[in-house]
Amino acid sequence: MKKLFSLFLIGLLALGVVASGCISPGEKESTKGAIAIVYDVGGRGDLSFNDMAYLGASKAAKDFNLDLVELQSNSEDDYVKNLETLASQKKYLVIIAVGFMMTDAVKQVADEYPDQKFAIIDGYIPDKDNVMSILFKENEGSALAGALAGLIAANDGKDKVGIVLGMEIPVLYKFEAGYRFGVKWAEDYYKQKTGKDVSIDVIYQYTGTFNDAAKGKAAARAQLAQGAWVIYQVAGGTGLGVFDAVSEVLDSQGKKMGPPFAIGVDSAQDWIKPGVIIASMMKRVDVGVYTAVKDAVEGNFKGGIVELGLKEGGVGISSVDDVMAMFDSLPEDTQKQKLKDLGFNSKDELKKYLEDTRAQVPAWIWEAVNDLEGKIKTGTIKVPAPMDKEGIEKVRAAKTWQEMMELAK
Repeated sequence: MKKLFSLFLIGLLALGVVASGCISPGEKESTKGAIAIVYDVGGRGDLSFNDMAYLGASKAAKDFNLDLVELQSNSEDDYVKNLETLASQKKYLVIIAVGFMMTDAVKQVADEYPDQKFAIIDGYIPDKDNVMSILFKENEGSALAGALAGLIAANDGKDKVGIVLGMEIPVLYKFEAGYRFGVKWAEDYYKQKTGKDVSIDVIYQYTGTFNDAAKGKAAARAQLAQGAWVIYQVAGGTGLGVFDAVSEVLDSQGKKMGPPFAIGVDSAQDWIKPGVIIASMMKRVDVGVYTAVKDAVEGNFKGGIVELGLKEGGVGISSVDDVMAMFDSLPEDTQKQKLKDLGFNSKDELKKYLEDTRAQVPAWIWEAVNDLEGKIKTGTIKVPAPMDKEGIEKVRAAKTWQEMMELAK
């Protein structure tokens, strides 16, 4: 996983400059074609989902000597317009739509332009030869996040953890279900290890947005006030406010490192607030985007579903090496400014601080999370993945992880 992450991140190009809604990485000589990417309303700059999509696209453009064009959707009304604008040019090897919300738009435009190849992240379109649907087993990665949160809470004598989510859409039910599964698994693991019964409540809130950090901060503050000891953010840019809320609590206690802790999402976000973020559930959107481009370039593109889980390296819990690879992918000037802002003189100091943060959590907890990961990879343990309200309500009502696993069958 570490090698895969480093491979895709270290060669990242500097961020493009927005101009009239279109971004280009710069002029290239004798390019072999072009690819395009359309962002949802959340857009670039979230340091998670959308930025990971850009990372994969820019890496593919560099590796395969392609031009890259990006369009930002300012509202849902832009989805079809942006996709049609690109498809009508008939010059892109593949057009990538980022986000579940663009599913209907991709279906429509793919029918209008049957010779154009499309890929959509998180959209389920199984029956079109010209559309690759790239899905992730967020439930599996989130189970690891839940196990980590639950074991930290249990070990510290706490009985609540939190999760702050964005819009209430099917893919986020998978995150929530996995997190709840991991917390219940942690209760059982802790009892087997210590002989002590624990019961940990999961406080959850859907904020209804992916780009409002103030709402994320307010939600996290409320959960912290209720006793949440670890909070998992699953809200893109909104979730950046979760980090601020946890940081403020630590500051008020005169602490530089948690607990309480936050858990990041999508990318290895730990570097954003070292000491506050104990780990991140990486959703490798960059790998999915890169895969779509690679297949299009090499003539192996096929419509249908591509699903990436723990076994495929599509999701996972960040390591310190993953975080440093993510940091190294930033432009050099940005790295220098971030180090200055964070109060570090070098990347080695940042890495040491991240290692010291993780040392606040006993080694046996990290080993337990690794144990759960191995069992999910082998199929010994299956994590539920509800995609509707009825499904997530059943997960919420389950009393044990074994009951939840029955829902996964």
